[in-house]
Amino acid sequence: MSFLDRITRPLTLIVALGLIAACSQSDDSAAVTVDTTMDSLVTAEWLSEHINDPDLVVLDCTVLVQPSADGGFNIVGGRAHYEEGHIPTAGFADLMGDLSDGESPIQFAVPTPEQFATAMSALGISDDSRVVLYDASGSPWAARVWWMLRWIGFDQAALLDGGLAAWTAHGQSLSTEPVDRPAGTLTVALRPEMIVDKDEVLAAIGDDSVSIIDTLSEAQYRGEMSMYARPGHIAGASNAPMMSLMDETGRYRPLEELDELLVGDRDTRSITYCGGGIAASSNAFVMTRLGYKDVAVYTASLQEWAGDASLPMEVAPDLEPTSE
Repeated sequence: MSFLDRITRPLTLIVALGLIAACSQSDDSAAVTVDTTMDSLVTAEWLSEHINDPDLVVLDCTVLVQPSADGGFNIVGGRAHYEEGHIPTAGFADLMGDLSDGESPIQFAVPTPEQFATAMSALGISDDSRVVLYDASGSPWAARVWWMLRWIGFDQAALLDGGLAAWTAHGQSLSTEPVDRPAGTLTVALRPEMIVDKDEVLAAIGDDSVSIIDTLSEAQYRGEMSMYARPGHIAGASNAPMMSLMDETGRYRPLEELDELLVGDRDTRSITYCGGGIAASSNAFVMTRLGYKDVAVYTASLQEWAGDASLPMEVAPDLEPTSE
C-alpha cells in the first residue's frame, strides 16, 4: 500500500468529522546563540538541525482513525502510538484529552482559552518558546493544535511538513524515551474571531462578505455519502477538500499550487468547516500562509450542524428528491 493510500483512508474519515537558522558557540563562552527565525511550515531537515535548540518544543499531536468490525471506524487517542516511537524530544499533545472539552457532546470541542493555555504550558511551552507540531497522518491533527495556539495569541508555532513519515523518510530515528519538560508559562491574548459557533455561521449564509468553505471530500459535499445526521453541506458553502492540498507524499503542495487551488478574496472573512474541525484547521493553516487576512474555523462543524434540523443544508442539485 502506498503512503498516500495509508494517509488517505484515515484522512477521508478524519475530514468527515525558513530559513535555516544556525547555532554558534563562542570560543570563550558556553552560551549558545540561536536564530529564532522559523517559518510556519518546516521540513524534517530543518527540524533535525534545530531539534536541540533550547527554546524549541516539539509535540506529537497524533490521533488514530481505525476501522471497526461493523464497517465503521473508531477514533483512538495517539498516546500508545507515541510511546511506540516518536521524534526525539517530542512530548505528547492529547487532542482527545486535556486539549478538548471532555464535557461537551461534540468530539474535539474546544476547551476554554485558559484550560488550553494551562495544558500547553504543562507541556513546556512559554511565551518565548518556538513550537513544532506533527502527527502520524500528514498534518491535520497538528494543524488543529496550531490553530488553537494562534487563537490564544501564540504565533511561534510551525507544522512539520509531512508529519512523522517525513521525519523517518529523512532517515531520522525515533525514540521511546518519555519526555518530561519543565512547565512553561503561556499567557492568553485571545483572538476570539478565529473560532466561531453555529450562530455566526448561520448569520454568514447569504452574506456576500463572508465565504463558508466545506473542506470535506467532494462526495460528502455533494451528499453522495454522509457520516453525520444529514447529508450534504451547509447552505451556500463552497468546496475545497483538504486532501486536494496535499501531494502524494502527504506534504502540503507548493504555495504557488495552493494559490491556484484556493480561489477567494483574501481580504474578506472566510469560515472553514468539516466534520469536527480537524480538516478545517488544515485548510485554515494553508489559507493563513497564503495571506488570507480573516480566517475562522467552525470547530463543531457537521457534528453539531447536521444534528440540528433547523439549520439549513444542501445537496448537489442532481441529488435533490423529485416530486412525483
